[in-house]
This record gives sequence, C-alpha cells and structure tokens, in this order.
Amino acid sequence: MWLPALVCLLGLFLRGEAVIDCTTHPTFRAPRNTDITVMCGTQRLELCILLCPVYFAGYNESLMALNSQHSSLDCHGTPDWSVDPPTLKFNFTISESSISTCNNKLKITQEVGSGLFSDYSSIQAVNISGIISSLDPSAGTITYRQEMTYMYSCRYPLQYLINNTEMSVTGVSLAIKDNNGSFISTLSMQLFEDRFYKVPLVIPSFGLQLKKRIFVEVKATNLTDRFYVLLDRCYATTTPFPVNSSYYDLFVGCTRDGQTVMGANGERQSAQFSFEAFRFVEHKNMTVSTFYLHCATRLCERTACVTVRPNCTGSARRRREVPSSPGTAVSEAATVTSGPIITRVDSAVPGAVPYWTASLASSRSLAGVAIATGALGVICVSLVGFIIFKIRSSKLKPGGAAGK
Repeated sequence: MWLPALVCLLGLFLRGEAVIDCTTHPTFRAPRNTDITVMCGTQRLELCILLCPVYFAGYNESLMALNSQHSSLDCHGTPDWSVDPPTLKFNFTISESSISTCNNKLKITQEVGSGLFSDYSSIQAVNISGIISSLDPSAGTITYRQEMTYMYSCRYPLQYLINNTEMSVTGVSLAIKDNNGSFISTLSMQLFEDRFYKVPLVIPSFGLQLKKRIFVEVKATNLTDRFYVLLDRCYATTTPFPVNSSYYDLFVGCTRDGQTVMGANGERQSAQFSFEAFRFVEHKNMTVSTFYLHCATRLCERTACVTVRPNCTGSARRRREVPSSPGTAVSEAATVTSGPIITRVDSAVPGAVPYWTASLASSRSLAGVAIATGALGVICVSLVGFIIFKIRSSKLKPGGAAGK
C-alpha cells in the first residue's frame, strides 16, 4: 500500500523540480500531434516526445509508458533535460522479445514487388506500431486531466540492401545500414569445402583447380525465427562491383547454370547452393582468373515463404525474367558480396606445364649447354696447341744432331 504512495510522491517531487525548467519554455503549452518524433532504425526503434507539454497537461515522465504498460520499467521513457526543448525518450530493439515486452503490435503484409525487387513476384513488409499513453493518478470518480496518447508506426520492407562491400573469403558478417528502413539483421556469405558446410574454403594464392565444387551459404543472424532467407539471384563478376563489369548468372529464380545445385532457399535462416569453379574467357592470357560472387537477398515470413519463392517444378514453374535495361537490372542492386575467388587458368589443359616451371627448366638447360660448350672449347684449344708443339719439336731435333 505504501509503495504506490511513495512512487506518486517521487513523481510529484520530480515534477516540482521540472516545472521550474518548463514554465518559462515556449513548449509549456497544450500537447500537439507534432510533439512526437519517430526514428525507424535498423537495430532499434526510437521515440522522442516533448516533455513540457506533458507537465502542462498535469502529468510527468513517470506517468507515461508504452502501450499502457505502466507496471513495467522497461516500457517507461528517460527524460533528457540537457537538450532544448526537454524531451522524454523511449527506445526498444527490433526483436520479437523486446516488441512483445511492451505489447507493441507487429503485422506482416504481402505486397507487389517494387523498387529493387520490382521485377519479382511479391515482397513482404513488417509494420511495428503502438502508442505512448498517460496514466491518470487521480483516485476519485472524476478527473480534470486530459488523457494523452501519442501513436507511432514503422514499416520495414523485408529486403536486404547492403552497399557493395568486399568480404573475406572465409566469411565476415556485415551489419545492415540505416537505408530507407531496411529490416534488421546481420548477413554473412561464407564459402565451404564440403557439402555439410563445415570446413571453410581456403583459396591458395595460385588459385583453385577448375571444376572444383564450391559450397556457398548466405546466413542471417540477430534475427527472430519468424523470418527466413531467400536468394533471388546469384551471379559472378570480374570486379568487386557489378556495375560495368562482365557477369555470369549462376541462377535467377528457376533458371540456373547446369553446374549449379540449389540447396535450402527460403526454408530457414540460411540459404545454400553450390557451383563448380570456372574461369572467365577474357582471362585466357592470364595465369589466374579472379571473380566475385554476388547474391540479391531478401527475407520472407516463414509461413508465407512458399508463396514468395519460385516454384520450379511441373506446370506451375514460374520464370522471372531479368530486364536488360541497366537502369532496372537486378545486377545493379546492392547485394551481399564475396571476396575474390581465384582459379588457375593453366589447369584448363590437362598435363600443361606452368610457365614458371618451363622457364626454370629452359634456363637450366641453357646453362648446361653453355658449360659443355665451354669445356669442349678448352679441350679443342689444348689439343691444337699440343699438336703444334709436337710438330715443332720434331723439326728441331735433326738439325741439332748434324751440328755436333
């Protein structure tokens, strides 16, 4: 019984000190709809309301809470008297547990694809909404305080829009940036040696053998189990940035390269596929061929993924064409990107000898020939000198005998 009374007294005490700051401030007036500011971040949702109108209406910060959850301290705001005008701030992370703690509403809608995914069937969006409401401390039958209610809402397309960023071959997570309300999470692309996706792929400096199978996994973390990862298109380019670069599609919807094998896609919080190492024809005069892997990725709500992902079986097969216009092609969209994948160009011809090995052998052969030639020359010169010496000696001996 004493606890509510103490809380009320504390609130009145805080109000008594705060009124000194608010009574002379221009925002000490009746509340307006424009008194709230909503920041739809990718990691958290931030709300900010002017504090002086709250005091003008006969309330204080302890009497304001998210969705009338006044008994939960997690749903109360934090006053900031250091700014002008003074504000009351609320924030919560965009996770299933945090959203439900303060009784926020989360609604998933399905819409026709637009923007980056305008060439595809449909996308989904999540809408998070709620209210900041006041608690009237009056214990009587009537009150003279007007109820205060601020409404807020944030809409997040379930798409990943990540700027082209080079990642290490073994996989590095990228946090999604605040970019037009793209949904929260962290994406990573990893390359593996084995079909169990356990052994990370290590690419040697001299490159991978052609036709070696590479296993790829695109994974989302910091994500509730409500959403799954869906790959719309994966392709390779000769540069880290797909703009103005040669490219080769591994798959687009149901259309895929003959050596590409699809694994899980739109079925869990990671998507998987594999392909065989290849080289770009334009690298024919180079020792190695280097290319980069890109995947256009989005999310789907798990119960509705079956209606979003392409159906590649039977008469229900849907083929989704990629427009040739460079202004709308998916290849220009920001995607999750791998680091350099290097293949050995010389391994395309069985039994071919690498250039540096042949050069070394050739150098050694030339050195051997030079040494042999020099030795033979010395022997020949010595032999000629010996013959001349013998001839001259035989001519001098008879003349010496006759003189005696």
